[in-house]
Amino acid sequence: MKLSLTKMPWVRIVGWTSVATGAVAVGFLVGRNLRARYRMNRRTPYDFYSHAGDNGNSVEYGVGI
Repeated sequence: MKLSLTKMPWVRIVGWTSVATGAVAVGFLVGRNLRARYRMNRRTPYDFYSHAGDNGNSVEYGVGI
């Protein structure tokens, strides 16, 4: 019994779908690593401090002091 791809088109659909999903996953990983490198190279001295650049309320607010 020989299986032919013309009789089972779902095999091609599943195959191409898995290839596309894998390509998207690799693209996400590469993009994330490139962005992390870019951000790491563009640091300022203030980035080494905790909460540097936070615009929100400070941690000290509302602690009852």
